[in-house]
Amino acid sequence: MALASKTEPRVQSPSSSNVDYEHLETSEALKQLGADPQSGLSDAEAKTRLEKYGPNALPEKKVSAFEMFGKFFWGPMPWMIEAAAIMSLLVRDLVDFSIIMVMLFFNAVLGFWHERQAASALDALKGALAQEAQALRGGKGSIVLARTLVPGDVVRIRLGNVVPADVKLLEGLYLDVDQSALTGESLPVSKAPGDLAYSGSIAKKGEMTGAVIGTGANTFFGRTAGLVQSAGSESHFVRANNAIGDFLIILAVALAVVMVAVQLHRGDDFLRIAEYALLLLVAAIPVAMPAVLSMTMAMGAKALSVERAIVSRLDSIEELAGITILFSDKTGTLTQNKLTLGEPIVWGGARAEDVILAGALSSKKENDDPIDLAVLKSVKDPSVLDVYRPIAYMPFDPVSKRTEATFEDATGKQFKVSKGMPPVIFELAGLAGNDLAAAQKVVSQNAADGYRTLAVARCDEDGRWNMLGILPMFDPPREDSRETIARAAEYGVKVKMVTGDDVAIGKTIASQLGLGSNIIAASDIFTGEINQTEVPMDLARRVDVAEGYGRVFPEHKWAIVKSAQQLGHIVGMTGDGVNDAPALKQADVGVAVSGATEAARAAASLILTAPGLSVIIRGIEEARKTFERMMGYAYYRVAMTVSIMLFIVLVMVIFNAAILTPVMIILLALLDDVPVMLIAFDNAKISSRPTKWDMHRVLVVSSMLALIGVVQSIILVRYLHHEQYFELAPLQTAMFMQLVIAGHLLLFSTRTTGFFFQPPFPEWRFFSAIMGTQVLAACMAAFGWLVTPISWRLIGFIWLYNLVWLFVIDLLKLAMYRQFDRREAGRVAWKSWFHPLDPQGGRLAKIRTER
Repeated sequence: MALASKTEPRVQSPSSSNVDYEHLETSEALKQLGADPQSGLSDAEAKTRLEKYGPNALPEKKVSAFEMFGKFFWGPMPWMIEAAAIMSLLVRDLVDFSIIMVMLFFNAVLGFWHERQAASALDALKGALAQEAQALRGGKGSIVLARTLVPGDVVRIRLGNVVPADVKLLEGLYLDVDQSALTGESLPVSKAPGDLAYSGSIAKKGEMTGAVIGTGANTFFGRTAGLVQSAGSESHFVRANNAIGDFLIILAVALAVVMVAVQLHRGDDFLRIAEYALLLLVAAIPVAMPAVLSMTMAMGAKALSVERAIVSRLDSIEELAGITILFSDKTGTLTQNKLTLGEPIVWGGARAEDVILAGALSSKKENDDPIDLAVLKSVKDPSVLDVYRPIAYMPFDPVSKRTEATFEDATGKQFKVSKGMPPVIFELAGLAGNDLAAAQKVVSQNAADGYRTLAVARCDEDGRWNMLGILPMFDPPREDSRETIARAAEYGVKVKMVTGDDVAIGKTIASQLGLGSNIIAASDIFTGEINQTEVPMDLARRVDVAEGYGRVFPEHKWAIVKSAQQLGHIVGMTGDGVNDAPALKQADVGVAVSGATEAARAAASLILTAPGLSVIIRGIEEARKTFERMMGYAYYRVAMTVSIMLFIVLVMVIFNAAILTPVMIILLALLDDVPVMLIAFDNAKISSRPTKWDMHRVLVVSSMLALIGVVQSIILVRYLHHEQYFELAPLQTAMFMQLVIAGHLLLFSTRTTGFFFQPPFPEWRFFSAIMGTQVLAACMAAFGWLVTPISWRLIGFIWLYNLVWLFVIDLLKLAMYRQFDRREAGRVAWKSWFHPLDPQGGRLAKIRTER
C-alpha cells in the first residue's frame, strides 16, 4: 500500500530547458518529443538522436593514476623535501638523499591511496543505473542497452525493473515505484498515466509504458551525479599542512639568504656554503610530520571502528572534531523508520479496538507492506484474528486507493472491512454534511501535526458501509535521539533536521526532540536555479537561522551544506540515499548512516554500522581526543623545527661553526619523531567545544616556544664554549643531546593545555617510547656511536638544565594560551551582539527597543 507524502522533484526536458514535462499534457509532451506510443522510434531515428544527445550514461572526467600520483610531489611540503634531496646530491651525500626520498615517496603513496578511495563515489552511482531496457523500436518490442536510450523512446516498465531513464508515463493501470534512494521517501510512490518516473527508481507493483524525456546527465539521477562531481571541499587538515609548509619555506629561505650572505662575506667556497644550505634545509623539513599525523588519525579511525563508525577518509577525523553544525536526516536517524499507529479516532460509537481489528483484518502480513505491518503490529492479541475465516481479499491499488477483505465470523455471518485513503472511505461510508466536515477536520488536524491517516469502515450483511474511525500513523523518534541531541549541544554542536517530508511532519518531530520550531521549507528558500559553485549570502543567512528544513530536494541538501560552510561552519551531514551523495561529499564530514546505499557510502567520509545519532556523538568524542594529540604534536614539531633552524643560523653567524653535523640532524629527526608516532595512543582530554586548526595561534605560539628554545640552547653553547672551553666536536654532541632532551620535554608540555604535570598523564606506551629514545640518545653520546663521546656527568647536567627550563616554557605556554582565549572570547561576545540576518538586529536592537 503506497502513500505519497512528498513534493515530487522538478524535471525539465533534456533538449529544451524551458519545457516542463511534469505539468505538460501527455499529448503535448509526445508532440514535443516527437514520440509515437504505438510504434516508438525507428532504428535510424534512434541512432540520429543518440549522436545528438549522447549515451544514456553518467559523464566521466577521467584523471590518470599517474597524474593523480604526480600532484603529491607538488606543494609547499614536497618542494622543501625535493630541494633538500637536490642539495644532498650536489654535495654527494647519498645517505641523506636516500632518507629524504623515502619520506617523500611515503607521503605521496599515502595521499594517493586516500585520493583513490574518494574517487569511488561516482563509480558507485553508476552501479545503481539500469543496464538494459525494453524499448519499442520500429513497432517491435526489443531488449536494448539502457545506455542507447534517447529522448522520445517508448519503454515498458514492469515489476522489479530499474527505471532506465526519466520517463513520462503513458499507459497502464498503475505503477508503484520505490524512489527512496533518490528522494528519501520511506514508502513506495503510486504513479498514474501522466506522472513522471525517475531513472534509478525501482518498480514495485504494476506495469506501464512511458516516453523517455531525459537521459544521462539530463535526468534527475544525472543531476545528482553531477553535483557529486562538483561537490567537495579542501580539508582543514590539508590547509593546515600547507600553511605550516608555507611558513617554514619562507623562514628557511630568509635564514638561508642570511647564512649564505654571511658565509660569502667570509670567503667560504661554494661546496662549504652548499653543505651549510643542505644542513638548513634538512633542519627545516618536518619530514615525519605527515606520517605522524596520518598515524595519529589512523589510530583514531581504529578507535572509531570500535564505536561502529568506519572512516573512509582519514582527515575526516580532524573535521569531525570541529563540526559546529550537524545536518541530520529525519527518517531512520532521528526516527525509527518504522510506521507506528497513534491513538485511533473512533466514529459512530465504535471502540478503539474495533477500529484496529478492522484495520488489521484488511491487511496482509505476507504483502510486506509497511502500512499493513504497522496496523497488524498494533493488535494486542494477534490470536483474535484467527477467529475470523478469510473469504476474499482485494489489495490496495492506486485506482481504488483502499484494501478490502471479506470474512466469516464464528457464528457463520459474513462481513467486509476496508481501510484506505480517508476521502475514499468517507465516500464509501456515505459521509455527508456535518459528519463529512468533522471527519475532514480530523484528517486536517492530524496532517498539521505531521500524521498520515487511514480511514477504516465495516460492512455487515445489510450491505451498508459504516465508518469505524481514523488511524493516525507516524514514524516515532528513536528513544535515544533527544538525549543524543542534548549531548551534542553540550559539545557545541547544533543538530538541524533535514527531511523530504512536509514541514508539518518536521515540526512535530522537532518539537518532540527539542530541536526548535523554526522548521522551514527548503523550496521556499531556493526558488530558482541553484548555482553549483556558491550560494548567495542572503540565502545562506536564511538557511543559517532555520532550525530544520522540510520539503528538501537533493540540490537543496547540497546548497544547505554549502551555505553553512560559506558562513564559516564546519559541517557534518548524514544521509543514506543516492540523493544525499552530493551533500555528503560537499560536507566537511559526510556521514553515511546504517543501511545507506553504495553511492552514499562512497561519497561519505564516515560510514556508520549502527543506527542513530549516538554513534556520531561517540565519534565526535574520539575525534576530539585525536585532534588534541595532533595539535600537541603540531605545536611541538613547528616549534622544534623553527628552533633548530634559528639555532643553526645564529651559531653559524656568531661563532662561524656548524653546531650540528648533517648526520646529527638526521638522527635528531629520527629520535624525535619515530617514538613520537606513539602519540597516537596518548591520553587526551575531550574538548567541550568544537576544535579546529587556528594557524595564527599555532604559528605564533610555536614561534614563541621556538625563541625560548633558541635562548635556552644559545646560553648552554656559550657556557660550554666560553666557560668550560669545549672544542667543537664534543660541543656538537652536547648540543645534539640538548636538542633531543629539549624536544621531548617540549612535547610533554604541548600535549596538554594545562601544566605538564597535570592530567591527562602520558599513556604508558607513549611515555616508554620517549624514555627509551632518551636512553638510546644518552648511550650514543656517552659511548660515541656516530658522534664524539661526552661524559655521563655532562649528560646529567644537560637533563637538569632542561628540566628547569621546562617550567619556564610551561608558564610561557599558559600565558599565551590565556591571551588567545581572551581574544577569542571577546570576538565571540562581539559577534553575539549581532543577529546573522540584521547587522543591527541582535542585542543592540534589544537595547534600542528598551530605550
